Parts: sequence; structure tokens; C-alpha cells
Amino acid sequence: MKDLGAEHLAGHEGVQLLGLLNVYLEQEERFQPREKGLSLIEATPENDNTLCPGLRNAKVEDLRSLANFFGSCTETFVLAVNILDRFLALMKVKPKHLSCIGVCSFLLAARIVEEDCNIPSTHDVIRISQCKCTASDIKRMEKIISEKLHYELEATTALN
Repeated sequence: MKDLGAEHLAGHEGVQLLGLLNVYLEQEERFQPREKGLSLIEATPENDNTLCPGLRNAKVEDLRSLANFFGSCTETFVLAVNILDRFLALMKVKPKHLSCIGVCSFLLAARIVEEDCNIPSTHDVIRISQCKCTASDIKRMEKIISEKLHYELEATTALN
């Protein structure tokens, strides 16, 4: 019988990890925001009626703050940003809706990644984020985001 030493295990684990990496690389493109949509955001000048890069970046910072406050894992934050970016690349969004979209992105990501006991309540997230929307607004927006992303919320991200 062949000795299954550390070299064999490392080789077997390496092959498994390489296979997993290849799967993630194949999936990654499918879960990236549409380049055309992101280009439109980047080219938008700052004004009251359009979403510009500065507003998107501020929302990402808000997502980081929410993840830190609720003790969410890094994967939750990265997935929330991915959901936010994919949605923004698909839809023309008014700045006044961005806070609701950000909260929804965070809650959707938390429900996918976190253990049930670590998922913050909608009311707590609204209160902490100082979002001006209601729980029913959040529920409606979560449905819209899910539908527009074809219910493919569990995405392969750069973190994978």
C-alpha cells in the first residue's frame, strides 16, 4: 500500500484548489456588472438627478460601515457591493433611491452568507443606516433587485 504522506495530500489538495479556482474563474464573468452600465455611471457628471461615481463610492463606504457595525464577515460586504454594482449597471437609478438599494444589497448578502443568528433585522439596518425608507419599501426593493438579477444573488466575487 502506498504511503499517503504530506506530499500526496498537498498535491491532492492543490489539484482540488486549482479545480475550484477554474470553476470560480468561469463563473466570475457571469457575475460581474455590465461594463456598459458602469461606464455610464463613471461618465456621469455630479448633479441632483443622476447617479455619479462619488455617490456609488459613498454607498460602498456605507456598506462597509454596516458590515463592521453588525460584525458581518468580509464575504457579506463583498457580495453586497457585487449586488449593488450589478443592479446599478442594469438600472437607471435616481440618487434618492440609492440608500434603499444599498440597505437591500446588504440584507440580501447577509441572508446568503451569514448564519441565521447573525442576520440583522430589517428594522435594525434601517435604523443604523439612517435610511429614509420603510420596511415595506425594503421588501419591495429586494424583490425588484432579485428579479432584475434573475435571482442569481449568490455570486462568484473576487474574494472567492
